[in-house]
Amino acid sequence: MSGVRERLLISVRPKFAEMIFDGSKTVELRRSRPNVRKGAVAMVYVSSPIKQLQGAFEIANIVSARPGALWKRFGNKAGVTRKEFFTYFAGKIVGHALVIKRAWKLAVATCLSCLKRKQKKFHPPQSFRYVGETFFGGHLKHRHRYRCRHAFSKTFIVGSGHAVA
Repeated sequence: MSGVRERLLISVRPKFAEMIFDGSKTVELRRSRPNVRKGAVAMVYVSSPIKQLQGAFEIANIVSARPGALWKRFGNKAGVTRKEFFTYFAGKIVGHALVIKRAWKLAVATCLSCLKRKQKKFHPPQSFRYVGETFFGGHLKHRHRYRCRHAFSKTFIVGSGHAVA
């Protein structure tokens, strides 16, 4: 498939990010479908007031369907009420569910100011954006040079991005 990407940077609200990392939210909802393949990695930028890159998840599948069908299939996995769900998808004929295969936290979260120091033109995406190998590789290399002093996690990244406690 031409133009299919393998890496995303995705903005997630703090309560939903925590649910993703604790495993209680196994589907991330989107109004626009990212053009990524199964197995793609989505780095999770936690939006205001946290403003940190905290972890990632592997996408098992992306399901696109009418909101009613998505609610029937994924409503109990999305971490939202029925009212929140349909308000979010108001005006959309088709919605998208990113099915999460596994999620993990970075060894140390990286705050927005540290991300901007590393990449001068960095701005968190409103929803998501595609990022290349240099963003991932550069970020992980950055972790070893100095630590962002603003947050911690008990999970550590190894080699291919797998997490171990």
